[in-house]
Amino acid sequence: MSVSVGIDRIGFYTPGLYLDMAELATARGEDPNKYLIGIGQSQQAVIPPTQDVVTMAANAASQILTAETKQEVAMVLFGTESGIDNSKATAVYLAHLLDLPSNTRAIELKQACYGATAGLQLAADYVRVHPTAKVLVIGADVARYGLRTPGEVTQGGGAVAMLVTADPQILALAPTSSYHTEDVMDFWRPTYRTEALVDGKYSTNVYLDFFKTVWADYQQQTQQTIADFDAFVFHLPFTKMGRKGLRQILPEARPEQQVTLKAAFEASQEDNRHVGNLYTGSLYLSFLSLLRHGQMNAGQRIGFFSYGSGAEGEFFSGILQNDFQKGFDETALSTLLANRRRVTVSEYEAIYRAQLSNDARDVQLAVGEESARYYLAGRQNQQRQYRIK
Repeated sequence: MSVSVGIDRIGFYTPGLYLDMAELATARGEDPNKYLIGIGQSQQAVIPPTQDVVTMAANAASQILTAETKQEVAMVLFGTESGIDNSKATAVYLAHLLDLPSNTRAIELKQACYGATAGLQLAADYVRVHPTAKVLVIGADVARYGLRTPGEVTQGGGAVAMLVTADPQILALAPTSSYHTEDVMDFWRPTYRTEALVDGKYSTNVYLDFFKTVWADYQQQTQQTIADFDAFVFHLPFTKMGRKGLRQILPEARPEQQVTLKAAFEASQEDNRHVGNLYTGSLYLSFLSLLRHGQMNAGQRIGFFSYGSGAEGEFFSGILQNDFQKGFDETALSTLLANRRRVTVSEYEAIYRAQLSNDARDVQLAVGEESARYYLAGRQNQQRQYRIK
């Protein structure tokens, strides 16, 4: 008898600062509607120097792990393209911060925005073979393109943490998925750069082409059609991108189903619209946003499109479980987003420039305003100094 495997719990963290996109547009001499409507972003998370992918992952994971479940975590799979070391995995730092058992396997995964999906699928395969095990999957990133660059409006950051188990509370993953890989130079970040390089229009076209490819292949493999789906969630570097993807397949649906799918998409992009680009975590924030803001019911099938530039695409699906609303802390999430402080454009620019320098100098960061449980205090002897409140 096959084991039902999938996402049991999900947590999310982003720092307590945000930038208003209308204000940024005005400061850059642009029509605010270019950002608010043309890109589809209202706010953007601002990442202070005291937070990096490790601390954001720890703050997200602390929402979903108890002392008991920590002892049952067999593996940490950390998807990121904002790693802090070319050798030591972010997952090792995270396992230490969370005080996970020393026999926990801890690995970092990288393929642009696709890394967390690779982690999710590897975790599911592991749990199918080891049904008593739990796997912590992370998607955490800081999206940086540079001040006054075309990609500035698609920055952001945060972390999503997912606990993958047998008999999950939230989502049972279907075993079939469709994936596609090509060597494409639409987005890349050389080792000598802290900001990404991107060909925006080309990347959008590749994203849409990959979605059509994996969607067609998935239908061929499963004999399912759009009529079998109640919602689709997308990787959302900016929300307009996912809307374009959905529009490609809407004509396949009946008119009444089109209305349902469009409403589900609007719910799925609500949180992304106010956080910005999470790279590896973007798809899963979209999924969490759908659960929080959509009118979803147990037994419904959700389609997922994951995309990582360079490029890798995957389509898979899952079935919502009876207790899916118990798998995340709605109060903590709504409080987190509601209590963020709006920063001015000049404050945002100063914070952007204040990120930990890419050299060997000792640095002591100003941590007085840091309210998160896990944070970065600085660097000493070329080692990052992580702290727990």
